[in-house]
Amino acid sequence: MKLTSNLQDNIHALKAILPIGKSFDLLEKTLRIHGRNFHLYFLDGFAKDTNLEYVRRDIFTLPKETLDQIHTAEELIEYAISSIEVSTETDLDKLVTALLAGQTILFFDGSPSAAVIDLRTYPTRGISEPEKEKTIRGARDGFVETIVFNTALIRRRVRDPYLIFEMMQIGSLSHTDVAIGYISNKVNKKALKKVKQLLNDLQINSLTMGDQTLVEAVHSDSWINPFPKARYTERPDVAAAQVSEGKIVILVDNSPTAIIVPTGIFDFTQDVDDYYVPVLTGNYLRFIRYAILIFNLFLTPVYVLIVKNDQYLPSSLSFLLPDDPLNVALFIQFLALEIAVDGLKIASLNTPSSLGTSLSVIGGLILGEYAVKTGWLIPHTIFYMAIVALSSFTQPSIELSYAIKFMRMLLLLGAGLFNIWGFVIALIIDIIFIARTKSFSGESYLYPLIPFNWTALRTLLFRTKVKSKQHVRNN
Repeated sequence: MKLTSNLQDNIHALKAILPIGKSFDLLEKTLRIHGRNFHLYFLDGFAKDTNLEYVRRDIFTLPKETLDQIHTAEELIEYAISSIEVSTETDLDKLVTALLAGQTILFFDGSPSAAVIDLRTYPTRGISEPEKEKTIRGARDGFVETIVFNTALIRRRVRDPYLIFEMMQIGSLSHTDVAIGYISNKVNKKALKKVKQLLNDLQINSLTMGDQTLVEAVHSDSWINPFPKARYTERPDVAAAQVSEGKIVILVDNSPTAIIVPTGIFDFTQDVDDYYVPVLTGNYLRFIRYAILIFNLFLTPVYVLIVKNDQYLPSSLSFLLPDDPLNVALFIQFLALEIAVDGLKIASLNTPSSLGTSLSVIGGLILGEYAVKTGWLIPHTIFYMAIVALSSFTQPSIELSYAIKFMRMLLLLGAGLFNIWGFVIALIIDIIFIARTKSFSGESYLYPLIPFNWTALRTLLFRTKVKSKQHVRNN
């Protein structure tokens, strides 16, 4: 619907859509200046009283002769409003969206357009270092829930005229602001076009859970696949580094996390600490993570195979075999411990910090000890599961850690039920899952291995010099 020159018609149309007078935070302020009516609409909590006072003073200071010559919002902006971020709009639906996003709307009689004034001051927390991505050295700031602050944190690090942030709104109900950030002369044009198309064609009511809702909406048909389709970070330095290498960063308002796309499985092997230490040390840390990831995946399933096929085990390694009788099948013990470990994690998240020590004592000592004494578990399963649980924290991506966990549980089932052939079949299924997985932009999850690109693969497998890494483009 378009606005008209009749002020009362415009006001009635606006109030027919918005619960002005019913919702306490939707406010209306009427000003009568030199015989003309001006109506301000804004959300309480977004616009400061002092900023609104400046707008009122701007209009009040106009001479009557000048005010009588103003008949459109464009003329009002030119002669009266001193605010920097101000525009005009004639579409009522767009005005409603702008108002609900926190902007201030100004109607006045005789004008077929309205002034949209951005006087927003967002409530936000400090840009402190994220808990999950702490680093030994490096920056101590992190993204927050305000999208304009997050773009500024990236812009502060990348002062390139080719850095672009495109804003769009997603969600028929929430109208959530989503920004796509990239460097236009480095980004993969095909990937960028695909990402824009996916977001523009997205049909969703609201982004209730921010970034995760966005990724799930794009890949709604692959819910059974546990592998993450995008990389997440709360660190501005990581996002800036990825943008500098040609990646695309997606920022969602109300979320302190940046989505980095396109992302393959090899991208998850990188960690911020690798680039805050010398090259040799960074490679050492990276190879430790590689080894632990493989160890984490195969430790418990291979141990089940060893116990099931102890006739092939050399006598020098007989200490690996359990001495206690197995009242419960070994693979079931491991599967039960997999669930128990996650149960303890959930319990720790919901336990007050003052009771955290008590939870550790109960979960780690009492339950573990009595589970062995009553015959439910043997010491070997608790020991190996403890190694698996601790080693999972070496992976910077929580999503990838759980994908590895589900792969390991499938291998446990195969090895426990069908011995070696079951293990092999489960391993083949895991490989098929990885091979069939696509990135956020629809590219191969195994790139740059498939299709093969040694230059790009080398920078992902090894901690190379930053200068050489930034010259690599994903084609």
